Amino acid sequence: MAVDPVCKMQVDEATARYRSEYRGKTYYFCAPGCKKRFDGDPEAYLK
Repeated sequence: MAVDPVCKMQVDEATARYRSEYRGKTYYFCAPGCKKRFDGDPEAYLK
């Protein structure tokens, strides 16, 4: 299981509908809103 970097919810990588690549790593999201927030400022969620 991956952890959504925005809301910290657990996400199954195999079934995740929302994902982003950043600096060579794949991040998984529970909802499109979390993906949009992450894509707007990834560094804010990786600290």
